[in-house]
Amino acid sequence: MTSLTRRRFLAGSTAAAAASLLNSHPLLAQDPVVDSAAEAAHGVHEQVAWMAEPFPLTDVRLLPGIFYEQQEINQAYLHTLDNDSLLWSFRKTAGLPTPGTAYGGWEAPDCELRGHFNGGHYLSAVALTYASTGDEALRDKGNALVAELAKCQAANSNGYLSAYPEDFFDRLRKEQPVWAPFYTLHKILAGNLDMYVYCGNQQALANAEGLANWIDHWAEGISDAQMARILKTEYGGTMEGLLNLYALTGKKQYLWLSHRFEQEQFFGPLAAHRDELKGLHANTHVPKVIGAARRYELTGEDRYRQISEFFWSQIVNERAYATGGTSNFESWRTDPGELGGELSIDSEECCVGYNMLKLSRHVFGWTTDPRVMDYYERVLFNSRLGTQDAQGLKMYYLPLAAGYWKYFNSPTRSFWCCTGTGAEEFAKFADSIYFHDANSIYVNLFIASEVNWKQKGIRLRQETAFPEEQGTRLTVRAPQPTEFALQLRIPYWATQGGTVKINGEALPVFARPSSYLTLKRTWRDGDRVELALPMGLHSSPLLGDRTLQAAMYGPLVLAARMGSDGLTHEMQYDTTGKDLHALGDPKAAPAPELGASDVAAALKPADASLTFTTTAGEHRELVPLYKISGERYAVYFKTQQG
Repeated sequence: MTSLTRRRFLAGSTAAAAASLLNSHPLLAQDPVVDSAAEAAHGVHEQVAWMAEPFPLTDVRLLPGIFYEQQEINQAYLHTLDNDSLLWSFRKTAGLPTPGTAYGGWEAPDCELRGHFNGGHYLSAVALTYASTGDEALRDKGNALVAELAKCQAANSNGYLSAYPEDFFDRLRKEQPVWAPFYTLHKILAGNLDMYVYCGNQQALANAEGLANWIDHWAEGISDAQMARILKTEYGGTMEGLLNLYALTGKKQYLWLSHRFEQEQFFGPLAAHRDELKGLHANTHVPKVIGAARRYELTGEDRYRQISEFFWSQIVNERAYATGGTSNFESWRTDPGELGGELSIDSEECCVGYNMLKLSRHVFGWTTDPRVMDYYERVLFNSRLGTQDAQGLKMYYLPLAAGYWKYFNSPTRSFWCCTGTGAEEFAKFADSIYFHDANSIYVNLFIASEVNWKQKGIRLRQETAFPEEQGTRLTVRAPQPTEFALQLRIPYWATQGGTVKINGEALPVFARPSSYLTLKRTWRDGDRVELALPMGLHSSPLLGDRTLQAAMYGPLVLAARMGSDGLTHEMQYDTTGKDLHALGDPKAAPAPELGASDVAAALKPADASLTFTTTAGEHRELVPLYKISGERYAVYFKTQQG
């Protein structure tokens, strides 16, 4: 595997800008996890060079702060899960002894999606956590799980590896009801690939190849017409997973096999720049577009870039809430730009935010467009942060209708899809803070962290309490003077200007919102940059109904506190293993009425940090949505006019 290919994994708009690099040499970097020289003979070179590359997770460490705390909570939760319980249904399916007790919910022995978390998301989260923290005990736990999965695969004797029997795929072929068997196989494939990439586990790669070979054999006798019908059943990121396996091994059979998981009925309109997303299940389709992005990178076929960028633009500009999240009742139910009436207990699904961040990372790499990172920041702070509780439990939906509250899975009886994507997300917060090209570091996110740029022999330390603090401080550690450029993202919300100082001296220049401020010089050890970014209040109207407005402060969506009367533990946590949110509660409350035409103009700061109160209408206290816990809330206000 080439070092460039490895970096696509290790991190974990304007088309013309990236097009100029199509014929340039790929950016190269060495990673310590696997000997890239030994792998170079097997992998493939991407055909498209990214304009900037993310630093490997192994070269970035979070520093104390909110993201570090959330990473640690997730890490502790991963340690609590028992390997025998994770393996229970895999062993049962393979005819092996089953010590321990099976987990419940979507991992229960009678659930048709079993295995998606236990042999998939969990392995990915373990691998990402190891790369992000160096937790060797957790890596060893993952390695032991991989070894036992290999025994299950060997017992199956044909490469098959799953927690449910092969006859699920007979039902799929016959177009009989079955719950998304390829969705689960993709998670298992991806989990093993992540254990190989981030932990150097060769057995995990063998597991992945054995499973892909089984898929190849299964698909041999299926016509294209029949396959098109099969692809109407959710199959997750199967296309992406097979393309990643091709990138790692160089075996073209996986490239060809991935093509069988392209759904032309979905891709065709996107390639023609037509939004025909109405009525589609959101999280079924975002992973397909990530597969298109991966195919573009590996083949250079521009059609797949067109698909990816048009889709990304439509979601971000025409189908997203103030949080950056998307979907209602898991689907896109309206025409573009028409989200009026789309606020509910089920808007938005957390998995979709996770996958939109993955797609955004590709688009940014091709373009270095700061607007992509503006969106990334919005989703990260509003749609992802705040969806984990103090025990490491995750949410399925982030309700946006007034009067609802946050609802979390149980420790061992739920294992929803969003439990899995959440476990991965909270393991890789360091993923896209920094990118680099040959001579620049892009500082994309204001998160306390340190990056080691090994090729330049420098470290960049970012110290900040953002968003409690309106700015950040960067310190260069360099054994010898080194010339490079710092590219500081000036976000879309920085409409009040800002200042930058180098070693205490203010510079006479700044940059416009949604751009990068370039500081190019010869940097010396101890050089210090201070970036001040005053945050201001602004409104985010709901697409299609401008009378409904969310209040934002900088990148943060503010939520109105509505009290905790009547809320019980059972209403906030899944206790049955069957419910995705509390049932039986009264319908959503009406959106709070503001008595003003603009929500931002009707707020004033309170005494506490990041706390505001209304100055019109009924008195309300607002705090960032990610801080809401154990209480009802409202995100959108009803204003007098749009």
